[in-house]
Amino acid sequence: MAEHQDGTRAAYDGVVELYASLFADRLETQPFARGMLGTFAELVRGTGNVRTADLGCGPGHMTAMLHDLGLDAFGLDLSPGMVGHARRAHPALRFDEARMEALPVEDGALGGVLAHYSMIHTPPEEVPALLAEQVRVLAPGGLLMASFFATEGPEPVRFDHKVSPAYSWPVDRFAELLAGAGLFNLARLVHDPVSERGFLDAHLLGRRL
Repeated sequence: MAEHQDGTRAAYDGVVELYASLFADRLETQPFARGMLGTFAELVRGTGNVRTADLGCGPGHMTAMLHDLGLDAFGLDLSPGMVGHARRAHPALRFDEARMEALPVEDGALGGVLAHYSMIHTPPEEVPALLAEQVRVLAPGGLLMASFFATEGPEPVRFDHKVSPAYSWPVDRFAELLAGAGLFNLARLVHDPVSERGFLDAHLLGRRL
């Protein structure tokens, strides 16, 4: 796992300012994703535990959105460059470097985990371990929202992402991984692409059993 993560970290460190500028609108042009994020935040607030991790937080725009939606959100990212930018852009919020397979969070501590396109660079065989770690830090009844590029074929598809190689997933296959990790699949939203890549965009929402 470390080898591909090192490459991904270096790739994102090299595009921090460009990446941040591209996503400065904080989903203003993505109504489906924005609606699903609002649903996620409402359900997390309903658990009474608003502490929420934004995994693969990048420049911190999604962490800030979660904060604006009433969650006690903090961001974690593999890239020190992204973490540094997020701290400068959002000084009132907490951002730290972390690997997704070893989150610096105690067991059962969180009401919510957001993985917004943050597992797309992970080889398919390694995704279950990341989901198990995310479930570990969720309290019973806590919510996980995973967003990713979706394909209509039977298997994950590797493609040349502009920053680092990535994978799109069959939605049913990814939902099975959530269930296998100990999550009840609450909802899914699959919609047409918002970029030139042509993949569908998928958002899955699960609750820890």
